[in-house]
Amino acid sequence: MLLKKHNRQYDLIVLGATGYTGSLVAQHISKTFPSDVKWAVAGRSAGKLQQLVSELEPAGLKPEIEVCNVNDAELAVLARKTFCLITTLGPYTRYGEPAFKACAEAGTHYLDCTGEVPFTLAMIKKYDAVAKTSGAWMFPQSGLESGPSDLLTWALVSTIRTKLSSQTCDVVMDLHRNDSAPSGGTLASFLTMFELFPAKVLLQALKPYALSPIPNTHPAPKKSFITSATGLTKVPGLGLLTTSVTGAMNSAIVSRTWGLTQQEPSLRKQFYGPKFTYQEFEKTSNVLTGIIAHYGLLIGATLLLFSPFRALIRRFSFEPGEGPDKDEARKDCIEFRAAAKPDIVGTKKQAFGRMEYKGSMYYLTAALLAQGAATILWDENVKLKGGVYTPACLGQGYIDRLEEVGVQFEMEIRDA
Repeated sequence: MLLKKHNRQYDLIVLGATGYTGSLVAQHISKTFPSDVKWAVAGRSAGKLQQLVSELEPAGLKPEIEVCNVNDAELAVLARKTFCLITTLGPYTRYGEPAFKACAEAGTHYLDCTGEVPFTLAMIKKYDAVAKTSGAWMFPQSGLESGPSDLLTWALVSTIRTKLSSQTCDVVMDLHRNDSAPSGGTLASFLTMFELFPAKVLLQALKPYALSPIPNTHPAPKKSFITSATGLTKVPGLGLLTTSVTGAMNSAIVSRTWGLTQQEPSLRKQFYGPKFTYQEFEKTSNVLTGIIAHYGLLIGATLLLFSPFRALIRRFSFEPGEGPDKDEARKDCIEFRAAAKPDIVGTKKQAFGRMEYKGSMYYLTAALLAQGAATILWDENVKLKGGVYTPACLGQGYIDRLEEVGVQFEMEIRDA
């Protein structure tokens, strides 16, 4: 397996490597990447970077150290040194643009793990054309938000295309299990998004197909009165579901994938179909807990618009750079399930999919970012032109790499 040829000093740089998620990304790369990879960890503190390198496994792949401040000039230099850059330096709304801009301008491939959809929308508007010109492949929202939803949807659509010779209509995603607690960085990103973006901008960014390069005129499935009033819905094969806290942000990326598979020449054979729709929920054990989750989310989102409530959450949460105990987090489990209907009139056949990872959401994010970079570095089947993409645009090779590091994907066709 040969690395793609380039004239950069490094194959890969991890920016923000001393943070909670960044350190897990560095550990994953050190343990799983081949010894011929030239890579570096980057951040503002040489001391913290040196400590990180010393804590990597003795037999692991050791990185170089790049000290870099978060500003346009220094990040422009850093981006020109590497073929690919992973950044975990958030909140992205506050700190993310200089790295995104630098990579788009330098033709450097880019991945991040933001869930801040308004940030992603702003970066698409500012730098999609720039990246198309430079040839940079930009992959925002490639961690837990929104990698699993996007990849599992892609896998279901691929299964329907292969086994039923059909395009896809309705996909319903279910966050079936998530044992993990959020880190300080995740909470800081979420709170900063509500702090810096007006409610109007937040709502516009989270509208269906707001990130898609083309509109989808096919109507979304109508919600029943009960679903509108309670958040509850029952889906054959998935069970009783309720409103998902991450549903809107993940839907934004999935809908962009839909648009890109119609627009991008190398992706057109993977087009989901003109009648494609996507909904995301999460599992609830009973009616009462589902209703409480639904209204808790609505009330919580409203309260986040007010600074005293955000300050209260900050007071009782992890500081940025901190998170759940890493040894304990290894016992966690994350599971997504989904159902997808083919575009075949009268059929009872559906595709059902499952994605599971044993470990915290941050171990999963580390795997998603690192293996996304590996796909960029090695997979000759990915032939993108440049621009702002989604995780699913990396295709089956990406899923294959994730399976090699413990992410399980299961697909089947059965009657609903």
